[in-house]
Amino acid sequence: MEKTYDNDEMEIDLIEVAYALKKRALIIAAALIAGALIAGAYTKLMITPLYSATSTALVISKETTLTSLADLQFGSQLTKDYSMLITSRSVLEKVIDNLGLDMEYRALEANVSINNPQETRILEITVTDPDPEVAKNLADELATVSSEYIGDKMEIVPPKIIEKAELPEEQTSPSMSRNVILGALAGLVLSAGVVVLMNIMDDSIRSEDDIAKYLNIPTLTSIPDRKDYISGKTKKKAKRKRKRRKHK
Repeated sequence: MEKTYDNDEMEIDLIEVAYALKKRALIIAAALIAGALIAGAYTKLMITPLYSATSTALVISKETTLTSLADLQFGSQLTKDYSMLITSRSVLEKVIDNLGLDMEYRALEANVSINNPQETRILEITVTDPDPEVAKNLADELATVSSEYIGDKMEIVPPKIIEKAELPEEQTSPSMSRNVILGALAGLVLSAGVVVLMNIMDDSIRSEDDIAKYLNIPTLTSIPDRKDYISGKTKKKAKRKRKRRKHK
């Protein structure tokens, strides 16, 4: 049978959950800090930093009519073909041979990205590598080799290299701040989820109100807790002693 709850019961449940979260706020805060520290340490020690370098090339179709509308439209269409040719096996293998690198062309292909900004004939050739100098050399050589290859195979004016790559000084990935924030959120969500789950699964009766709420029966009497009883007797004895001292 499906359980139904009215608004009062739902409000009480939310209050209990909020109280449970507040009661264990220190544990949740500790889990948040631990998650951030673990994510930061993992990022620093276990993940290899990567650097990206970008060369840019201009796609043109004619040397003499660069400003004509037809030339602009045709040049924009050529960028799609050029993107495919730049990452072709022949181009990548020649780049690797020219630089004397020990790697497969597929490994280089996975680290190359071609971007064409919207409504432009500019091609951005980006290469990512753990070594910033290697990333720069690969980007520059890839732009040079692909320009020559495209001009030879398509028998048209090759792309003009307008800017060589700069030596990257900052890593592009992983992002330390992003991973630390994600680790902290993971610790927060995990600890809060455990607290809420424990509160929901806890069906113990602690007070007269719990009996009326969960069992729907009235409470006729209650037995005081032994600690409270002893504490009450101690307080009464202390009061009697103080009164006797005042009378004396």
